[in-house]
Amino acid sequence: MDVLERFIEYAKIDTQSSETTGTHPSTEKQFDLARILEKQLKELGVQDVRLSKYCYVFGRIPSNLSPEEDAVTPKLGFIAHMDTSPSASDAGVNPREIKNYQGGDIVLNEEKNIVLSPKTFPKLNTMIGANLLVTDGTTLLGADDKAGDAAIMAMAEYLMAHPEVKHGEIEIGFTPDEEIGEGPDFFDVADFGADVAYTVDGGTLGEIEYENFNAASGKVEITGVNVHPGDAKGKMINAALVAMEFNALLPEDQRPATTEGYEGFFHLTGIEGDEALTKMSYIIRDHDKEKFEEKKKVFQSVADKLNEKYKDTAAHVEVVLKDQYYNMREKIEPDNMYLISAAEEAFRKAGVEPVTKPIRGGTDGAQLSFKGLPCPNLSTGGENYHGIYEYLNIDSMRKMVEVLLNIATDMVGKKK
Repeated sequence: MDVLERFIEYAKIDTQSSETTGTHPSTEKQFDLARILEKQLKELGVQDVRLSKYCYVFGRIPSNLSPEEDAVTPKLGFIAHMDTSPSASDAGVNPREIKNYQGGDIVLNEEKNIVLSPKTFPKLNTMIGANLLVTDGTTLLGADDKAGDAAIMAMAEYLMAHPEVKHGEIEIGFTPDEEIGEGPDFFDVADFGADVAYTVDGGTLGEIEYENFNAASGKVEITGVNVHPGDAKGKMINAALVAMEFNALLPEDQRPATTEGYEGFFHLTGIEGDEALTKMSYIIRDHDKEKFEEKKKVFQSVADKLNEKYKDTAAHVEVVLKDQYYNMREKIEPDNMYLISAAEEAFRKAGVEPVTKPIRGGTDGAQLSFKGLPCPNLSTGGENYHGIYEYLNIDSMRKMVEVLLNIATDMVGKKK
């Protein structure tokens, strides 16, 4: 099956995860894709294919090396996630191919006047001549990370059909709930079986990432004092307005829209409530561990300041901070930098100049690296993730299959 055909099949399956269910996986519908991947791996002849009760799909392609070669070759994993972001719907994804894109606006939905424009997304200007896949403006596309799923499956298909291609043992993994930061929660590293791995969950072709944010979630619950507005003077403390105060007290220059590169941020991801009770959800991010810890202190200090302001009333601000993952750099440097060198070599072999850059986000690989599985991240060819303007460079996704094959074959003899 062609990698594009695979991607479109996977993209049309609703696998959106949820931050609110508290279950593992967070949504049962993720099993719909998991069962398809399980079935397809078995059809390819991949060994030890298993689907766990927590919705992890694992499989193994045995080494075809000599015992001597095998002894100096790491067991190599490739991992992608099956879920899509809760930030935009993936129900009824309707991909459309733009062949030989020649620049300018792409009308995604004429009826709703939804346009993908290089004026807003200038990276489109680098896609001239490429074949693109876009949405119909009502859903996300799902390249994050079904492009990774499709590329890994296409790699597996090639290796199973070409036993003459020499490689060590290869472990394949598909995970749920990456988008809500819970992908590795029930990932059994020992059962997976790899010594080292790559997540295939990045963006622009050629990117290699082994630095990511330190990450925490921040939950804010504000209890107000609510009375009839006609009799509110000197009595009412509107919880929704206190929420606005809380957000205004956070550094304005440390928001996603005002930061880049290694700069961290506070990001308000959700707010709901009324005069009596308002709840807010934040994510807190920074590459630097000391700055990350300082941001958490700032977040708590805002609550403390408001509680001091309203101490003589029944109003109250409660904050709960929870660390989510840490910067994998400390687990890649220095002992596992050969993974980065191998990826750079694989890209160049495929005619792509690699770019090593920090992730302004996280991947399953961040947490897995701290669970004993060093796991940098590779590109997929997708862009504008988590929204209706998401698109996929089809040519880049095809190239990634070649890159993964290069890594699999070139890893022979790379074990420390």
